[in-house]
Amino acid sequence: MQGDPFAAPSRLSIRLDLGLIERVADRRGATEDFLLRRFAAALRSERRGSGGSGQLRIHRPGPEVLERSAVRLSPGGIVQVRFTAGLPARGRRVLGRQAWALLTGDVVDAARALHLDPAGRASLERHVASVCRQRALRRQLRDHDLVAFIADGSVLPRASGVTQAPLPGAVPFVSPPSLAVTLSTDQGPVTGMGVPRGVTLIVGGGFHGKSTVLSALARGHLDHVPGDGREAVVSDPEVVKIRAEDGRRVAQVDISPFLGELPGGRSTAPFSTDDASGSTSQAAALVEAVESGARLILLDEDTSATNLLVRDARMRALIPPEDEPITPLVARVRELAERGISTVMVVGGVGDWLAVADVVVAMAGWVPRDATEEARAVAGEVPVAPRPMVEAAARVPLPLAQRVGRIRARDTRAVRFGDDDIDLVAVEQVLDASHAWSLGQALRFLYEDLIDGHRTLPQLL
Repeated sequence: MQGDPFAAPSRLSIRLDLGLIERVADRRGATEDFLLRRFAAALRSERRGSGGSGQLRIHRPGPEVLERSAVRLSPGGIVQVRFTAGLPARGRRVLGRQAWALLTGDVVDAARALHLDPAGRASLERHVASVCRQRALRRQLRDHDLVAFIADGSVLPRASGVTQAPLPGAVPFVSPPSLAVTLSTDQGPVTGMGVPRGVTLIVGGGFHGKSTVLSALARGHLDHVPGDGREAVVSDPEVVKIRAEDGRRVAQVDISPFLGELPGGRSTAPFSTDDASGSTSQAAALVEAVESGARLILLDEDTSATNLLVRDARMRALIPPEDEPITPLVARVRELAERGISTVMVVGGVGDWLAVADVVVAMAGWVPRDATEEARAVAGEVPVAPRPMVEAAARVPLPLAQRVGRIRARDTRAVRFGDDDIDLVAVEQVLDASHAWSLGQALRFLYEDLIDGHRTLPQLL
């Protein structure tokens, strides 16, 4: 409990026996998410005095369905809800009667929302069935040699850049016949576009939906609520979206598969800098993704370093190979595919990539078509790396000299990690402040309990 109204809010929990017995993990997780949304919608917060008086708070999730500690359902049907309350006060004194009204009135009213009438139980069942269907689709990807799947009828565009709500009146997704795949679920078959293993390009003119498709795939490892429009868009769970990030810090990453020895004899195996360029930052991100076990890498030409993506024939003719340390990704991406690491990339101008693609999807007016054969007709020669790709050496993170302090996250832009700030602006798959905070906690656990100067990064993960 808080010491005074200006201290951190009191952490409270309630326990209810709702008779919701869910022994299957998928159904239990979906039920917890549904109950969290019901409680959050019913929880009213009203300022009652000074400081944080009267504020009732619980995590309010976005459209993604994640396992969260705010609501837990035991196998026996007991629901525990965790939230915070700022006790009403004036000055430094708690107002007892108002605090009593807050806890026995507002909180109890919110708890009543968890007791479901027939309509509420029907909504719960729709929510659970939708989540279970998404997980069934995702589990079938590898059996069908797919890394992603977009169901027909999905609504991918968002209403704006600052909301995850679907765009009203958006064109529903319709898969090209040649790429159509049907997957089975307990609720019936689902047909949509399958993205096969290998190298897939999404091409088309500006503002025709290329990046929108990629953004949907970037969150396809997560389940979504019914009505979101992306509740039948699934990706391999080991999906990572990467980009160039000028100025990022790189610590002991072996980027030699993409950048050879730098001018002055500086080695890139390993490579460290406090101010990476676009190409070195993205090369480091690629190596980190591979080292972490990624099976699907997503790239957008708009947010990539062009000189890491491609080196065209004119530049190869102008600059001799011995003067260019960069081996572009276009010359390595087939090797990655042979190692079981697929790539989906949005392309608008780097046509050399057409030569290495297994599938080319062209977007026009938000409608996809299979342009693979057309692309092969104009592709030209396949770029080849000057030497085979050598697996980067596994990193061994070093322990910190002192224990990590407090972890704080106010939004998705940064995490306060003790005395340091971790910049997350370029990490597009972070969902909300709670997600960012949990990443900081996971990192603290690694540093305080596992990182010992001997274990490699893959072993730690």
